[in-house]
Amino acid sequence: MDYTAEAAVIEAVLLLEVEPVEESSIARITGFDKKVVSEALKVLQETYRVEEHGIEPIHIAGGWSFAPKERLWNILKTRYGKQREERLSRAALETLSIIAYSQPLTRAEIENLRGVGADSMIRLLREKNLIREVGRKDAPGRPVLYGTTREFLKIFRLESIADLPRLDELEEQRFAPQKENNADE
Repeated sequence: MDYTAEAAVIEAVLLLEVEPVEESSIARITGFDKKVVSEALKVLQETYRVEEHGIEPIHIAGGWSFAPKERLWNILKTRYGKQREERLSRAALETLSIIAYSQPLTRAEIENLRGVGADSMIRLLREKNLIREVGRKDAPGRPVLYGTTREFLKIFRLESIADLPRLDELEEQRFAPQKENNADE
């Protein structure tokens, strides 16, 4: 079956939506069967794979969106990049990495892995919507558990946490939460 007509409708939906759209939402918006949506998305991917296109449909943060092709990023960043450079410090990146690779974990577990306090880094990462509270640990004091957000996935162009680069064995040992006797949060 030819899905070009359906692909055109889905293309318009993705261009109109600001956030990535899940396939089930695309089906609901368009009235198409989920299988039709899936096949039409494949048609879109194939259509935009051609070098002449400047954008491509990408599966990111659990949904579909259009984004500029990577080869154009340097050309576009001066005009369309963030006006104010909001780079994270090494400490913030380290904290974010620990959370991303070891989630969910508590502030005390983060501090144990970092070897220093993490309050200000956790506050900063929460303000930037890169991490969030994902629950409470079943331990004395019921400390807050932190994990990454959908915004984290979008910024790092990941479909899911499983798409993070693999760690080598030494790094895996470093990011493994240590058993702790004190459950202070």
